[in-house]
Amino acid sequence: MPKLFFLACLASPFMPLPAMAEPILGTWRLSNGETVTYSRCGASFCSRVETGRYQGRSVGRMDGGAPTYTGTVIDPRDGKSYDGRAEVKGDKLVLTGCVARIFCRSQTWSRHRGG
Repeated sequence: MPKLFFLACLASPFMPLPAMAEPILGTWRLSNGETVTYSRCGASFCSRVETGRYQGRSVGRMDGGAPTYTGTVIDPRDGKSYDGRAEVKGDKLVLTGCVARIFCRSQTWSRHRGG
């Protein structure tokens, strides 16, 4: 038995571990009740409005890794894009869009657990 334990300890660094999911992935609820889902698109994270008036529209693309992501934020009302930043803080996502890095506006979304 000790020999088996020893062999298992030797082999464990070479065994694949499950990949950690990026915190930005999943569905987020906006303050108006609508939802947006972030999913992988290549090496980036793409977002899409799931419910409401702008359903199916993209609201941006983020790169990077937890907890802070950078990329583009798109206003679904008019299609204009802005320099963006997303930061995951537990079950909250703070999404910021900026014009010329001076004029910025943020929204805080909550992780949607279904239902």
